[in-house]
Amino acid sequence: MVRVFGADAVRSAVPPQAAYDAVRDAFVSYQRGEWLMPPKVYVANYPAGDFRAMPALGGGHALLKWVTSFPGNPARGLPTVTGLVLLSDAEDGRLLAVLDAAAVTALRTAAAGVLGAETLRRHDAASYAVVGCGVNGAETVRLLVALGVTPLVWDVDPARREAVAGEHGARLAGSAREALACDVVVTVTPGHEPLFARGSLRPGQHVSLMGADGPGKAEVAVDEVGRARLFCDEWQQASHGGELTGAVAAGLVSRTDVTDLGAVLAGAAEGRRNDGEITLFDSTGLAIQDLAIAKAALAKAGELDLPTIDL
Repeated sequence: MVRVFGADAVRSAVPPQAAYDAVRDAFVSYQRGEWLMPPKVYVANYPAGDFRAMPALGGGHALLKWVTSFPGNPARGLPTVTGLVLLSDAEDGRLLAVLDAAAVTALRTAAAGVLGAETLRRHDAASYAVVGCGVNGAETVRLLVALGVTPLVWDVDPARREAVAGEHGARLAGSAREALACDVVVTVTPGHEPLFARGSLRPGQHVSLMGADGPGKAEVAVDEVGRARLFCDEWQQASHGGELTGAVAAGLVSRTDVTDLGAVLAGAAEGRRNDGEITLFDSTGLAIQDLAIAKAALAKAGELDLPTIDL
């Protein structure tokens, strides 16, 4: 019997705080070598979009996520992200659950972005913003509000930003500039054009960069990357298909310049060193994060009325 989690079921099973805690634990487990994650495979169909196959193993389960990223889809009335997450028993190979990939992605993207922010922000940070109010940005706002933070929100689409602010109790930024000047910023945009131009990052600011998850995407100008203390979710992904890619190609950044967030969370590396430091967290999205959300959802399966399939 394979349990089927639609989008609403995923959200019901894994509330924001649970997603945050699960993703934090996944970072630590991966850092310690307890969880495994082969490289993400991209099947490109640019400029339309791409397909991604993402495997992971840990905590008694194995996962495969087959997911798309087609940034032009909203203009067609279609979601940017679609796909499935398959969760199996790691001991006998049985398929246990099928989950909606977009819902899993939104939960883990929000959790990773906020986790990076809360880990690396300066201690007296007083203002937060989320830039980009699509599905993943909206989930990021929902998580921040659940943690007691009321962020500013901004999106190029006025109706979208107003809807997200109203639904989650956030505040509308008066402009993109106001949002981008906050102490803590989480950017969740398609990444086609940099949001932070040369010289725009402020001393003491932290930015979690969640949008640049494939080749050619960036939310910060390459020159700005060199001004900051750099962190990433996983070096191979970040250096080849994330925010750091351009700076690596330009010779501005190498492996020794970037710290894994998991190492900071596990106590194996230093995070922010002073209140004046600019910190950037480059997140490309990891299969271990998806595994954490899928496992958390499966743990609540008995509390939900889920459809099942027999294989």
